[in-house]
Amino acid sequence: MKVNLRKYCWLPVAYLSLWPALVFAQSPDLSQNLEACKAGRETCDRSKLSAPQASQVAFAAHQHNVANCRNGYPSCDHSKLTEPETTALAVANHQRNVSDCNQGISSCDPSKLTPAEEQDSSAAEHKRNIADCKDGVGSCDPSKLSPSEASAVAAARQQLNASDCKNATGLCNPSQLTSSETKDVTAAEHQRNAQNCQNGWDECDPTNLTPLEARQTANSEHQRNLAACKEGQETCDYTKLTAPETKTLADAEHKRNYAACLRGYGYCDSSRLTVDEAHSIQPKGH
Repeated sequence: MKVNLRKYCWLPVAYLSLWPALVFAQSPDLSQNLEACKAGRETCDRSKLSAPQASQVAFAAHQHNVANCRNGYPSCDHSKLTEPETTALAVANHQRNVSDCNQGISSCDPSKLTPAEEQDSSAAEHKRNIADCKDGVGSCDPSKLSPSEASAVAAARQQLNASDCKNATGLCNPSQLTSSETKDVTAAEHQRNAQNCQNGWDECDPTNLTPLEARQTANSEHQRNLAACKEGQETCDYTKLTAPETKTLADAEHKRNYAACLRGYGYCDSSRLTVDEAHSIQPKGH
């Protein structure tokens, strides 16, 4: 019996031709497993890792632990840090504590500051107290101010109060205004009222307007109403229009209506067309 050698010779060749496809089919799973191991997820299967991949995973886990230690997370394992990493962490923690103390953050631990750092932290705290007292915010402690600082704070608070009263913002106390500041505040209030009236805003008191301001306000109201009528808004009051304005709007509406009827687009009221206009839009052949 003759053996068909050609048939069996093709089997290894066929197997080798399928090998890339098999590897390609498995590679996505292996790649996903590698990423899962690097991220420390439960889906990680370490038995599927090659030696180089296991090294990558170990390095990723170490770097993750370093990051946890730097961020002060409870999951930090100091025993797994190298000596240089331990030193770098100590330096970073010290600098963070210095920064917290200088900024008055509650996580500050003054006992870990050097004498020079403690002096800088006290100076920063004193500056913050002065700023808080000047701005009237935060935890101002007047007892920690020097006489000159107390004078500067008083002047700043006086100026801040005058600004609040003038701009109608903040915590204005009119009783603390000087006569000059009272005049400035009164003038600012009058100007603000005039602007509110001209703009049609709610906080307008027409009784406080001068004759000129009253005329300007009336003109502004008329122009706003005219614009509303031109745009067909519901706020339009046609009774407040002048005769020429009423005619102009009527002419514009007539042209719009004729154009709508002529083009077949938009609202068309054929009853408002003239005889000539009605004939001009009759379909051809009629």
